[in-house]
Amino acid sequence: MERKDRPLIASVRIVLKSEKTVVVCSVILLIFFMMAILAPWIAPNDPIQVNLALKLRPPSLEYPLGTDHLGRCTLSRILYGARVSLGFATLIFIASLGIGLLVGTIAGYKGGWVDSVLMRFCEGVMAFPNLVLVLGIVGLLGPGLWQVVLALMLVQWVYYARMFRNMVVSLKEQNFITAARISGSSPWKIIRRHMIPNILPPILVMGTLEMGWAIMDISALSFLGLGIQPPTPEWGAMIHEGKSFIRSHPELMLYPGIMIFLVVMTFNVLGEALSDRFGVKRRY
Repeated sequence: MERKDRPLIASVRIVLKSEKTVVVCSVILLIFFMMAILAPWIAPNDPIQVNLALKLRPPSLEYPLGTDHLGRCTLSRILYGARVSLGFATLIFIASLGIGLLVGTIAGYKGGWVDSVLMRFCEGVMAFPNLVLVLGIVGLLGPGLWQVVLALMLVQWVYYARMFRNMVVSLKEQNFITAARISGSSPWKIIRRHMIPNILPPILVMGTLEMGWAIMDISALSFLGLGIQPPTPEWGAMIHEGKSFIRSHPELMLYPGIMIFLVVMTFNVLGEALSDRFGVKRRY
């Protein structure tokens, strides 16, 4: 029996050829990621160098977006802040996805008490609001970027596990899985060679939908003082630092806020386009 699901690469090619929205959003996100990767080479100044004699300067050739209250280059801090926001959001997604894929696939394929125990645990985690649970974990571990990353990983993997479990349960009854089982293939071989390749396309959709939320969570926790600690630049922390000057120099909050808005909006638009194509729904 021919499989109904297309391989991930073939599906991506079809989407890229047919969806202009996907192409445009992908190009925009590529620019943001390149900006983050090349920050050490394209940033005009040291992002953490303090010079009080230059504080709150207007834009100039040396400081294209001006300076903050400590005389640090705003543009350089935004560029380096992209490395934190995008880099750690990607790390959270990959780690959460890996754990969720493993747990969800095992639960769906094994069934029985294994499925029941794992899914009841996931439902227990999902019973709490996402950000509230993250705040509780960070409160126990203490403030810091790595504590925020760990907390988000511990919370977000359950959503992937639920989705992959449901997909595996559906695939488990397909004829090609039955044929592989009759031929004597081991459960691990069936999962690795037949099930995982057929549930890969939704990973692309989940990645775009979740990356925006991860960036917002990191920025929100940094704004509250629980995430990245000074003097490391991060968009949410920059908004927190600029709030004291909202009347006299609102651009200190405006610039990082625009970056968060553009990146999250692009991820969401891309995710909506891909979810319509693959039929994957949001978890919110």
